[in-house]
Amino acid sequence: MRPRRSLGVLCAAVAVVLGGCGGDEQARPDLAFVSTRDGDYAIFEMNDDGGAQRRLTPREGDVSSPARLFFQVEPAWAPDASRIAFASRRSGSFDIYVMSADGSGTRQLTSGRANDSHPTWSDDGARIAFERNNDIFVMNADGSAPRRISDPTAEEREPAWSPDGRWITYIRRTPGTAFRELWVMRADGTERRVLTRQNATVATPAWSPDSSRIAFATNKDGVYALFTIGVDGTGLRAVVETASDNFEPSWSPDGSEIAYFEDGAIFAVELGGGDIRKLTDNANNDSSPAWSPQPPAE
Repeated sequence: MRPRRSLGVLCAAVAVVLGGCGGDEQARPDLAFVSTRDGDYAIFEMNDDGGAQRRLTPREGDVSSPARLFFQVEPAWAPDASRIAFASRRSGSFDIYVMSADGSGTRQLTSGRANDSHPTWSDDGARIAFERNNDIFVMNADGSAPRRISDPTAEEREPAWSPDGRWITYIRRTPGTAFRELWVMRADGTERRVLTRQNATVATPAWSPDSSRIAFATNKDGVYALFTIGVDGTGLRAVVETASDNFEPSWSPDGSEIAYFEDGAIFAVELGGGDIRKLTDNANNDSSPAWSPQPPAE
């Protein structure tokens, strides 16, 4: 059954710079996300009602061929919402970059032939964990002292650092199997343990603001659907009914909603069976919502 979506959709994402339903709407912003509406993969921002959409990363690269695109993707907010880390192929391979929340002051943090992706911040903003060729590394927030913390004998990817700084959750494929499950470990790679036993593919984990639960996508029932689970591996709950693949959950700062990607658009659902709000238009091919950890100013 197709999920019911709120009819109060505010503005299909049409205007990129002015954005929003009214020309005077003030950008907060509440969410960063990725869009290909301009022909390349770029990072945008918007308010949590879908208004005031604005491009953050520059228009660079050659959009005539996918091989020449920069792929500015996977935005991740710093805990104080002052910076956004992201992955980009602008230097050849994927590397980790960081910019100010308004899109200015971009700096490259990693380099080399390896592909670096999925940045995630420590609770104090001093370190960033990231994926490098199916291993997980932690480095200082200026890009110095990268150190592998994952198991070199297994494929481990998609790290997400808990808001309280205690855990990093990640996806692990056990050697000899096709299954990918959700695990957690300390930031130094110790106390590793499995959280899910889906016998399927688990992907795109995201922490609740209070660090008690983790949202993720799994295809255990065919399509990728969103679930949450407690940090102790108990209390598995479905987030939203769907007939299409749902990915990339992101919690609102008060923990009441989860934004996610479905069929080229971004939605937000109230937890506990509430309304579903469509925030962007499918035609823009939007993905990777990342809710700012700071609540909007009153």
